[in-house]
Amino acid sequence: MTPRRSPLPLWLAASLLLGLLHAAPLPAREPAGPIHQLRVYAIFDETRAAFHDRFRDHAARIMARHGFHIVSTWESRGEDGRPPRFVYLLQWPDETTMRERWAAFMADEEWARIKRETASEHGRFVGDIEEHVLRPTDYSPRASFSGE
Repeated sequence: MTPRRSPLPLWLAASLLLGLLHAAPLPAREPAGPIHQLRVYAIFDETRAAFHDRFRDHAARIMARHGFHIVSTWESRGEDGRPPRFVYLLQWPDETTMRERWAAFMADEEWARIKRETASEHGRFVGDIEEHVLRPTDYSPRASFSGE
């Protein structure tokens, strides 16, 4: 006759399971749903019109080719004497997609050529650039900027 084994005590089984869970971390998950990216560029009065021409006629078109979704664009001028600001909002499915598409856009040969040509003709277009990746809070209204 084979000796009967006593079952593992519950506290020991639970401790072993918790140890296994901590030893094998789960892959990090990005928040579900779209994120937004707010970009703010300081622009110069002297090259303001040329900047808008370049963004409207070239950057926006090339961005669209790389899967950018431009929600809206604005211009802002502070009363404190600061230079004008060009502000735009992008919508992305997730942060990984955002980073991949930005890398593709910045490596785009047509965009690099246009930047070189316009800079040689007009000079510097952009000063400081601010970027804010906006992730919705769990209590954020579900309103969409894209009209959905």
